[in-house]
Amino acid sequence: QVQLVESGGGVVQAGGSLRLSCAASERTFNIYVIKWIRQAPGKEHEFVSAVSASGGSRYYSDSVKGRFTISRDNAKNTVYLQMIDLKPEDTAVYYCAAAIDTLNVRSTLYDYWGQGTQVTVSS
Repeated sequence: QVQLVESGGGVVQAGGSLRLSCAASERTFNIYVIKWIRQAPGKEHEFVSAVSASGGSRYYSDSVKGRFTISRDNAKNTVYLQMIDLKPEDTAVYYCAAAIDTLNVRSTLYDYWGQGTQVTVSS
């Protein structure tokens, strides 16, 4: 079982930046697609970004493309989400999730996920 712990959330003004981190407990971390999924108040889970097990492929939703960058360091069992030019509509709880499925990368399907970190963007 993979345990995931997110960090790096906070309150930032529109146009600001944050970097989220997702640290995994297991060395088998490097066989999973790692996703960032967010949930805004009153809304359903939304796919944000994903990175393949090797780190060679990266995926983004249209709403964050060009502003967010995902990366992973398998040696450190950690995935990062660099977010720039943040907008109020980015306000949500951001969850890190691990998925073995490589066919539905842009979905909100997962096998394990963390407790989430709050990102609040003020206008």
